[in-house]
Amino acid sequence: METYKLDRTDKEILRHLLEDARKTYTDIAKDLQVSPGTVHVRVKKMEKAGIIRGASLQLDYEQLGYGFIAFVGIYLSKTSSTHDVIVALQAIPEVTVAHIATGRFGIFAKIRCTDTKHAKDIIFKISDIPGVTNTETMIALEECINSSKSLLASILDELPAAGEEA
Repeated sequence: METYKLDRTDKEILRHLLEDARKTYTDIAKDLQVSPGTVHVRVKKMEKAGIIRGASLQLDYEQLGYGFIAFVGIYLSKTSSTHDVIVALQAIPEVTVAHIATGRFGIFAKIRCTDTKHAKDIIFKISDIPGVTNTETMIALEECINSSKSLLASILDELPAAGEEA
């Protein structure tokens, strides 16, 4: 499959969507001085190419009572159990992120809970998954950064637009 080449218009559309994923195509079109249809077609092409994979809703979990964050390093009995453990983790709603990792842990996960007792229950539930031999937990005191906007903006700045030299 051929790689989709972003041009200047595509990059500017992405910049607008990074700033506000709910911004209308009409508003983006006005800013870029193109038609709303152009924005719509470009977004659909970027979705088809897999560059845009949807928009996400950002919530204030603290307001919802889930402000307690912990990171759980998960030791596995054998690497071949990785898939089964990931499947089991997906069934635990408080596990919001999980990565297959190198180093001490086979899997590194982020959990969101209501308090320490709730976190303990979730960590015990993770420990009971077949294939998990042990866990190691780090409690987050405060989430200071939770955004990929600056990274994505940097990537857009570095990518040559279609028709430009690399």
